[in-house]
Parts: sequence; C-alpha cells; structure tokens
Amino acid sequence: MKKITHRFDVVVCGGGLAGFCAAVSSARNGAKTALVHNRPVLGGNSSSEVGVTPHGAAAFHAYARETGILSEALIEERARNHAEIYENGWTNSVWDMVLYDIAQTTPGLTLFLNTDLRGVDLRSPREIAAVLGVVQNAETELRFEAKTFIDCTGDGLVADAAGCTWRMGSEGRDEFGEPHAPLKASADTMGNSIHFLARDTGRPAPFTPPEWAVKHEDASYFYKQGRLPKDKRGGFWWIEIGVPYHTIYDAETIRHELTRHALGVWDWMKNKDPKTMDLVRNYALDWIGQVPGKRESRRIMGRYLMTEHDVLNKTVFPDEIAFGGWFVDLHTPGGLLAKSSEPSAAAGGHDNEYDTFSDYSAMSYCGPYGVPLRILMAKDCDNLMMAGRNVSVTHAALGTVRVMGTTALMGEAAGIAAALGATRGRTFDQLASEDIGEIQQRLLENGCFLPNQANHDSSDLALVARASATSTASIHGVAPETPGFHEGLAIWKDQPQYKIERLETRRGQLIGSSGGQLDFIELCLSNDSAEPQRVDLALHLADHIWDYRSEPGAPLAAGQIVVPPGGPHWVRWTLSLALPAALRPGAFLRVDALPNKSVLWHCAQKIIPGHMAMYAISPGRMRRYGNGHTLAYRVSPAQRPFGAEQVLTGVTRPHRQTNLWVSDPAQPLPQALQLEWETPRSIRRVQVVFPGHLIREYHAYAPFYRDAQCPRDYHIEAETESGWSVLVSVKNNYQRLRRHELAMPVTTRRLRVVVTATNGDPSASIYEVRCY
Repeated sequence: MKKITHRFDVVVCGGGLAGFCAAVSSARNGAKTALVHNRPVLGGNSSSEVGVTPHGAAAFHAYARETGILSEALIEERARNHAEIYENGWTNSVWDMVLYDIAQTTPGLTLFLNTDLRGVDLRSPREIAAVLGVVQNAETELRFEAKTFIDCTGDGLVADAAGCTWRMGSEGRDEFGEPHAPLKASADTMGNSIHFLARDTGRPAPFTPPEWAVKHEDASYFYKQGRLPKDKRGGFWWIEIGVPYHTIYDAETIRHELTRHALGVWDWMKNKDPKTMDLVRNYALDWIGQVPGKRESRRIMGRYLMTEHDVLNKTVFPDEIAFGGWFVDLHTPGGLLAKSSEPSAAAGGHDNEYDTFSDYSAMSYCGPYGVPLRILMAKDCDNLMMAGRNVSVTHAALGTVRVMGTTALMGEAAGIAAALGATRGRTFDQLASEDIGEIQQRLLENGCFLPNQANHDSSDLALVARASATSTASIHGVAPETPGFHEGLAIWKDQPQYKIERLETRRGQLIGSSGGQLDFIELCLSNDSAEPQRVDLALHLADHIWDYRSEPGAPLAAGQIVVPPGGPHWVRWTLSLALPAALRPGAFLRVDALPNKSVLWHCAQKIIPGHMAMYAISPGRMRRYGNGHTLAYRVSPAQRPFGAEQVLTGVTRPHRQTNLWVSDPAQPLPQALQLEWETPRSIRRVQVVFPGHLIREYHAYAPFYRDAQCPRDYHIEAETESGWSVLVSVKNNYQRLRRHELAMPVTTRRLRVVVTATNGDPSASIYEVRCY
C-alpha cells in the first residue's frame, strides 16, 4: 500500500455543496486548502448521482435566493445547460462539471476525489493532527495534516472519530419547548431518498416490474397520505425510508428498499393508477438513483445549539454568518413505511395551489432568519468546524437549516473563518467575537447577504462618494396587461404557489417610496356580485420586504373604498398624506386590502423589483403571494425608489429599501451610474453587483437562462487629466457579481459604470458598486 502525507492550512472533508463552498471560500481567502470527497463528482445530494435540486429560502420568500459561491455556480449552470429542471429531477453532468471547473481553477485548492476517510490522528484530546484516507481502487493511503479541519461529511465522520459529542434523533418537547418537537425524545430521524426519471419515448412503453419490487394497490396510500405522483417524469422526494432502519449503519439496506419501492411506484403509475396510466403510457424508466440522498444523521454539538425558537423568532446573532428561510420541514419518521409523508404535504399545505395554508404549514413557515458562526464550531475540538446538515442544531431546527442552499452559505462562512484562523493563528473564540466583523464584511464583499448586516468596509472608497445617474425610473404602478420583463416571468416553472386574486384573506402590496406627499393609490379590482362592495384598506410602513405581520404597527392611513359590480375597475383611495420625514429613500410602504370574497385584486404580468405582494395565512401572519408577483396598482405622485443613491446602501438585494438603481426604461441605452469624490482617489479594483437570479429558486429558471435584468455589455471608465478613459470593457456578461482588477491604479474624482446592453430588460440596473 502506497502512503503519502499532505500538509495544508485547511482540510475540508466532504464535497457536497457545503464542503465545496467551504473549500473554495477557504482557498479564495488565502489558505492552502484540500477538499477530500468519497465520490467521483462534487455536489453531494445535488450531483448527478442523486439529482436533488438545491432548495433554499427563495422557495418561500421572494428575493431570498442564496448568493455568493453557490449563486456563481448556479448562474453558470443555467447559462450552460440545455436541460430543463424540475423538482428533484435533473441528472445530466453539466452541474457536476461546473463545480469541478470552479474547483480546478481556484488557486490554492487541491481536490482529492474517490477518497474514503478512515480515521483521525489526535495531537491532543482537543486537537486533530491529521485525517486519514484511502484512495478507492488505487491502493494508496493518504494522511492530511492541517491547522484547521471542516467536517462536511453529513454524517459527522471526522467529529465522531475525534470523540466529539453529537446527537442523533429527535429531542422531546420537554427539553426546549419547541413547537415541532415530539412529546417524547426518540432515536427517530428523517429518512434517505432516491429518485427515478422517466422519458417520453414517443410510443407506448410497457413496464413489467421485477418480482422483488413492492406491489402497490391502494390509491389512498398516494393521494390521501401526501405522496402525490404529480410529475410524469418522476423525481418524488417522498420516496423516502428511515425508521426502523439506522440512516448510517443500515444505509445499504435502505438503498435496496428504496429501489424496491421506486420500481413499485412506477408500476403503480404505469399499470394501476387510473389518474396516471394514460399520462405515462409513452414514458419509460430512464434512470434510478443508487446513491440515496440523506436528510439526517449525526448533529455535532457546537459552541451554540440553535433551536426552533431561534428560527421562528428570527434571533439576531452577533456572529451572524448566513441565513435560512426554508420552512420547518420535518418528514414523518419512516417515510414510505409510515402512515403519511411529511405533515405539511399530507395536510395539503404548501403544495396546494387553491387553498390557504393548513394550520401545520402556517406554523412551519419561517424566516428569513440568521445563522450564527458558533453552530459551525465543535465544542469539544479546538480546530474542527462543521458545515452542512451535521451542524449544531436541534432536530426541529434541522428541518429548515438542512436544505442545500442554506448549508452552502454555512460552508462559505466556515471557509472564511477557517482560513483566517489557520493563516493568522486565531482561536475559535476570537473568530466568533473579535474577528466576526471582518468575517461578515468578507461575506458581504463576496456577494452574500446577511439579514442584519450591511457593507461598512472602511476600504471601500465608494461609501464616501456621491452617486448620480443619467436617468432614474419613475414608478407609477403596474397594470394587469403591462408586459413583463423582470426575471423571465413567462418561463417560470416551479411548485404551484398561491395566486388567487379573490380577496378571501387579507392581501398586501409593497410600494417603494421616495417620500414627500402621497395623493392617492388606485387598485385594479373586480366585483363579481350584483351589488357594490366595500373594501377596507390600510397603509403601513414595512420594516422590510419580509415583514409578514398583518398589522406592522399603527397604520399611516386607514379607509374604505367602494367597488362597483363588474370590472376590472381602477378604484381610487384618496389619501393626501404627508409621509414621515424620516422615511428612507426606497423604503417600502404596504397597502393592505382586507377580505371581501366578492372582490378580486388583479395580478400584474410585470414585476417591479422588490414590490412583492403577500397574503394572510393565519391570524396576524402573512406570506409571499404567488412567485413574488406584483398586484396591479397605481400611485400618485409617481415614486422614485430606484435612485442612484441606492447603490451605496451596503445591501445587494431588496430588503429594508430597494437597494437598486434602475434607469428610466423610456430612455434608450446606454445609461450610466457615476460615483464622484470631493478629492481624487487612487483605485485599483472595481466590483459591481448586478440584479437577477434572486426572486425565485434555482429550478424556476429555464435552460440557457440569462437573467433579463443583468447587464450584458458594459464598461467602466474614469475621468483623468486627459479626459474619460475606459478602464474595463465587458461583453456577454450574465453573472451577478463581477470583480475587475485594473492593470494599473487610476487616480480620479469621477468613475462611472456604463451599461450599453442588458440581457433583455429595457432598463440598466445595478445593486452595488465598490471601489478599492
């Protein structure tokens, strides 16, 4: 057996999305880094071996897509890939190769694929000296020595071998009082899943299952227990088994049982189910996954244990390094062997297009919330971090933080912290306290979002500049028939979302404000009764776009309008209201219409960035309407919430204000955003964040997708003694974050970004410009 020793600053174990982002992040932040993975491809559950699409906060919150390294990769995949994505069902290798390409081109990062971990060597009871691995089919033992290790194995293999404390199973409700916790503690975990894919052959494709496949005969098993075969192509998350098996030790047994059930499900759809037999007549099995995707096993105890209360209450952590917003999604232990699938689906919750949320689903809706660094730091080992589903959370909290969009953000943060600790000799306690500001600022610089942090980088010269623009969009509102440009609305494909126009519950519409006087708001309404209908209205200040309180404080105004029979009608609410003087430019108002089941508030086809609507899902609580749609409204005077000053707010998505400059769509391109300083500044790097890829989850976007809002062609120029000079010129861009290192530093008082073409939108738009 050949033996090789490698020495690094940081070793990341596990190459799922958490481990991938941790390794890339660590290397990009100056640490010599190894990524050790036991599979031939990167991506873990998202890889072509498993085929789970990366879910995250944007499934439930508009403009909550995870950014940073994950976003960079997902945008690249959509731009390259010919394949349509549907939920849990895409298996070609383009995504694998995007990740592999990023890893191979990241300086300071070395990949070790097909390498199984076999143990650790301890330097002391609280410090790991090395992890030990064996290369599959190569008769080679590897020893990886490092200053800091990050366990992204999912099962917590490194932490377990190092003697760290871990939990597995479900805490009882008596321990933390969590609403979703079972009454009694148990060893129960969520299960493992495999997917299958079917393809249309263009002619009848008979299917005969093997004798050892499971035989399904009862329709209620599928249609009354939350196991809907809703896609002809397969990809069902509910093909899941855990209890009575152990998700680690019985993994092979679970894989075989899942295969038996997957074949049985397809047999039911092809040969027995009257709802699907005709639909799948020409479909044939194309692929059955044989690497189960795992939801839950060990959770390593860290320097903080995050509970469901932190999630539901949106605890503000001083060491916030990521965010989440998937719902508290706890699948029923046993999966296919249980009486129902996860409770929300069984209750008709978020998958039900026509009903409001079930009580269980409303209780489970959460976020966006912050995630603290301390849950990524092992409490029993001073040089071991974690990222992924094995972090320090309770079983109930794991229901939301376990999805890959959230775990990827954890990985990127862990990589930065590990790199700083390894290269500067900083302890975990120092990183989580004295150094947390720098870690947070690096995350923001890398394009990440933190709900309670903004760019305060003292090195960013843009923060002391004055911003101006060649034009700015005026927002008069939007009508149902207004053509849509933003975010490719017409090609969205995703889970059904509530988009009922009838006012069966309270409805709210955000309006970006420019302050001053508000004369009136008009709503586009219909009344399908024979009598005039009264609708009560309220106008509120919203703290941010995810302020889901039904009544966020005392209203600025309240009133009533009368809707004549028929319609659509533009119904005016006269206000003559002086808005608060302290209102920030671009901050959001929210106009609410209270329930009246005879009245419909019509949805627009065009989306105004940040101007999402919401509806009540329970007393006192609302959620996103549709896919982040804008309801039809008009406002007078026209608002200007997208001024040039928005690029200097330090936040790169709609949140407490629009945080976005948008040029006047009536003015032709090119359009420019300019920064001006009182005295000349020496600039060596310019960084720009463009809009797009925020409003919905990744699998909502089409093949070869390039976001319409994102500038395609642009250049950066500076005014020098000899006049304006082009510093950078870019063609065919589709990425959100672009960094430009200048060939030579330039000294200037004025710098501008000139957008000459977008990927389809008539306006030029920019979230942020940084100068160093």
